[in-house]
Amino acid sequence: MTSPDDKQRQLDAYRVDPRASEMTTDLGIPIGETDNSLTVGERGPTLMEDFHFREKITHFDHERIPERVVHARGAGAYGHFELYESLGEYTRARFLCDTSASTPAFVRFSTVAGSRGSSDTVRDVRGFATRFYTKEGNFDLVGNNMPVFFIQDGIKFPDFVHAVKPEPHNEIPQASSAHDTLWDFVQLQPETMHMMMWMMSDRALPRSFRMMQGFGVHTFRLVNEAGKGTFVKFHWKPKLGTHSLVWDETQKVAGKDPDFNRRDLWEAIESGQYPEYELGVQLVPEGEEGRFDFDLLDPTKIIPEEEVPVRPVGRLVLDRNPDNFFAEVEQVAFHLGNVVPGIDFTDDPLLQARLFSYLDTQLLRLGGPNFTQLPVNQPVARVDNHQVDGPHQTRIPQSRATYHKNSIGGGCPALADENAYTHFPEYLAGHKTRRRPESFADHYSQATLFWNSMADWEREHIVAAFRFELGKVDRHYVREGVVEHLNHVDHDLAVAVAEGVGVEPPEKPVTDNHGRSSPALSQTNTAHSPATRKIAILVADGVNAEDVGTVRDGLRDIGATPEVLAPRDGYVRSADGAAVEVTRALPTVDSVLYDAVVVPGGAESVRTLSQDGGAVYFLTEAYKHYKAIGALGEGRELLSAARVPDGGLDLGVVVTDQPDGAFVKEFGDAVAAHRHFNRETAAVPA
Repeated sequence: MTSPDDKQRQLDAYRVDPRASEMTTDLGIPIGETDNSLTVGERGPTLMEDFHFREKITHFDHERIPERVVHARGAGAYGHFELYESLGEYTRARFLCDTSASTPAFVRFSTVAGSRGSSDTVRDVRGFATRFYTKEGNFDLVGNNMPVFFIQDGIKFPDFVHAVKPEPHNEIPQASSAHDTLWDFVQLQPETMHMMMWMMSDRALPRSFRMMQGFGVHTFRLVNEAGKGTFVKFHWKPKLGTHSLVWDETQKVAGKDPDFNRRDLWEAIESGQYPEYELGVQLVPEGEEGRFDFDLLDPTKIIPEEEVPVRPVGRLVLDRNPDNFFAEVEQVAFHLGNVVPGIDFTDDPLLQARLFSYLDTQLLRLGGPNFTQLPVNQPVARVDNHQVDGPHQTRIPQSRATYHKNSIGGGCPALADENAYTHFPEYLAGHKTRRRPESFADHYSQATLFWNSMADWEREHIVAAFRFELGKVDRHYVREGVVEHLNHVDHDLAVAVAEGVGVEPPEKPVTDNHGRSSPALSQTNTAHSPATRKIAILVADGVNAEDVGTVRDGLRDIGATPEVLAPRDGYVRSADGAAVEVTRALPTVDSVLYDAVVVPGGAESVRTLSQDGGAVYFLTEAYKHYKAIGALGEGRELLSAARVPDGGLDLGVVVTDQPDGAFVKEFGDAVAAHRHFNRETAAVPA
């Protein structure tokens, strides 16, 4: 039976405990001085014989490896996967058949376009790559937080990445799609339109990796013991629901805490608030793929959940942070070709390209073919083959026969029998060609489906995103080209975008909107919970200690994470003279780092905060970003100073004179709603 302990023991063998040793060179020679080089006299030249200096500086000079071209900025965590029900009817993959197994896993989340030094909260696709360390080998499900992609054929991937990356003449802008080359690519490639609708939606601005869906993107194939195939789409759904930031907020977070999503993941795991996701599958029997009005092999298309429901089959819990970012998160080498018996590929042309590209990339980044021996990449399954030598070889093969067939080594390793990986025996025939199938030719109907499925506030954000992005494009004809494509998606959308970017609005639609929608695509239809939400409690000297205690303890009871913020760090004095501990000083944080705000009572405290421009703006900005606001007693006076409406649960503002469980319950519900987009933001000061 697979156990996370197997992987844990394997990783433990490579860990170094710095507390139990003295400093040495890489070869174990004890070192008693590492602050001064060996010189001729105190002010003389450094000697070449200083082997410790040379080793130390040489290692430093070589300690960086090439960063990933895409998905360079990431965060990762270990966990385990548990199966709800056996999928033995569809696959022979053991970890998808044995409900008693707990399969160790590693997940790497990432942005796509930016460098390692870019911010977490840029508008971008997010990678969601999962490695299952199964007894049959590693299975890597390398996906994104969006179920489709920009292009249909992998031969276009270099073109797309070159277009979205900083422009070559000035290396600007970093980690942003708001520039000419990306939108020039888009206006000349209509296949991008479905993905661009997702990119301009709030899906590109996740609140947290813990509140982000994941998708395998491609159609894969499950194969059972009898050799029967079933097409499959993989989905990850977060337990906390799918929630996003708003655009103004993301830009400010990038300055206040560029590690916002990384820090959120790390702190959640350290505090025991383990991220959890449900694995779901959409299954389509072989031979039934023709019943759709799109091609299952087209990576720019989804299977609407109304046509094939997502079947929950298991859960993933992330419960341990890495010990060393470089060794684990940076050196983890995912590859779509890492599959186990019972999981196979399809002829999706983007998938086929990725099968080559990932392995080729790892060979460059990690210095040769032995990257699989790095601890984070090692399978828990036994490894035995004739692949030897090469850079960074850490195994010590003892066989004298490193070839097959052999008699000197007793014929070992022997070929696997019934456990061997077997490719699905798909019949293939056809002429060599460089043409797309006609079934890939519809580039607009699912973009329209996405638009039709959005709530009003989501549509407003999509229009604003197109206007912002195209507003950064210098070439007017590129703006016109994008608007022309949007008119194929929805006429009202095209007109709204055109009016915002100085383009002549189209007079009439190219095609009528088909009217179909898929409710699962809207973030209004997701789980809502106050659990793990970060709540700011604003206090100063003279605060009502009872209010603080009731709110802080009540929020903790519903799973939220309250923090007491004051103009200074340490403690503040309550109205009755007690000391109230401060979590952080207000000048060191910002409203954009919190999900909601509460102002306890206490006349002196509220008066001090009302005279503090930073505290007033903290509340104003939280309201502007649609967050839940709470006030107790005199706390309502700070709301007035910040021009926040006094009460109104429909606006997510909860005010009371009674610090009790009823307030916590009502405020918790407002926090769980995530954002209150029905506010009249025009009434809020800029």
